Amino acid sequence: MADRLSALDASFLYLSDDAPGMNVGGVAIFQRPRSGLDYTQMVQLIASRLSLVPRYRQKVLGVPGHLARPVWVDDPDFDLTYHVRRSALPEPGTDEALHDLVARLISRPLDHSRPLWEAYFVEGLAGNKVALVTKTHPALVDGVRTIDLGQLILEPSPEEADSDEEAWTPRRSPSGTKLVLDAVAETVRSPMGALDGVRTAATDAVTTARKAGNVLGELVSALGTAARKAPSGPLNVPISQQRRFAVARARLEDLRGVRAEHGGTINDVVLALITGALRTWLLSRGESVDASTTLRALVPLAIRDELDGSTPTLIGNKVSPHLVDLPVGEPSPVVRLQHVGHAMRAHNYSGRSVAAGALLRLGGFAPPTLHSLGARAAGSFSKRFFNLVVTNVPGPQTPVYAGNARMVEMFPVMPLLPNQALAIGVTSYDGGVYVGFNGDRDALSDVDTLARMLEESVEELTATVAV
Repeated sequence: MADRLSALDASFLYLSDDAPGMNVGGVAIFQRPRSGLDYTQMVQLIASRLSLVPRYRQKVLGVPGHLARPVWVDDPDFDLTYHVRRSALPEPGTDEALHDLVARLISRPLDHSRPLWEAYFVEGLAGNKVALVTKTHPALVDGVRTIDLGQLILEPSPEEADSDEEAWTPRRSPSGTKLVLDAVAETVRSPMGALDGVRTAATDAVTTARKAGNVLGELVSALGTAARKAPSGPLNVPISQQRRFAVARARLEDLRGVRAEHGGTINDVVLALITGALRTWLLSRGESVDASTTLRALVPLAIRDELDGSTPTLIGNKVSPHLVDLPVGEPSPVVRLQHVGHAMRAHNYSGRSVAAGALLRLGGFAPPTLHSLGARAAGSFSKRFFNLVVTNVPGPQTPVYAGNARMVEMFPVMPLLPNQALAIGVTSYDGGVYVGFNGDRDALSDVDTLARMLEESVEELTATVAV
């Protein structure tokens, strides 16, 4: 019997038909040595790892009559060079040009008749650097059978790309008759489970969202958060299919200094910095902001709550979503940090989570996979209860490499959910903190300004640290 999509993965598939911008992305910047890394070597590197994640060679096949959820099948026409593409920036290869390219790439929907991922090898960056821009469907990376491509190719030491691709022969796809018979057999074995599968397969995004809203009600109760809608504002508007992308940077040492001075965790500090940037951004737009104004963030957490530590380790085996009211009305950066710390301590793990047990047994650079799991956690809940998604994932504090090229920066690109104009991803790596802002092109035309305001928020909070 073919491997059937889970109900959650099927719902992501149907939702993305109406919201193709739900794909999860990443932007890894590499310092290229004189002898590499070029496009051919990157293709060879990815080819040498694909046997570890068979899902990257599989596509989704629907069941006739929507009698059950779709199934994963091998793509007999799989072409790695279709999925790993080559691009280049015009001289002089500025950050702004790269961010504009990322926005255009992430805006394009994936072809659902092929495996649900793409990667772009981008040349022409200033300083002899190259970038790898990845884009995956949230149904693809579940953290158990499939990890993110960014985790797959990165290693703690430089290596020459393996040119030997393991031979692969696609398994024959089941016929329509076979798919129908399997669906009938599943109904006989588990009538209620199969009925739920039919409902999931036959419903559209509206029904899926309604079901997710019921789940969110349980989450709110479990977290002890009042069952009320998120505050209204410029972040919750109808969005287009086009995106804008911007980044901000900070030093992990500065965030550690803030934590040492004022207490809390590094995660608290990150959320307080984002709160300060959002406050300044709202004021710059002439929005009404008073002492009680808040924005509610959904913060999926799968790991320990601090970004620091030379060898990050995972705790538990779940991604748990936390609802956090960000005190954007508070003018004091220290008081904002205290409010955020109190809100984070008040939450308990909800029990509604995404399995990530396989990550406990995996080495390498895990943040891309964890950001994908965070997007899955966020995408399964009603958007009425939060204004934006913030994922915050620690990475190693030692260098990692793709082939012989050292990664110098990594920026997450979190997907936008319907009627939400902003998503923020944060990753720490090798002494730096890297923040990716994905915004709707129309509703957040000033997303680059918001990114600069985050760096100003860092300066504001670090200025409170005694010398």
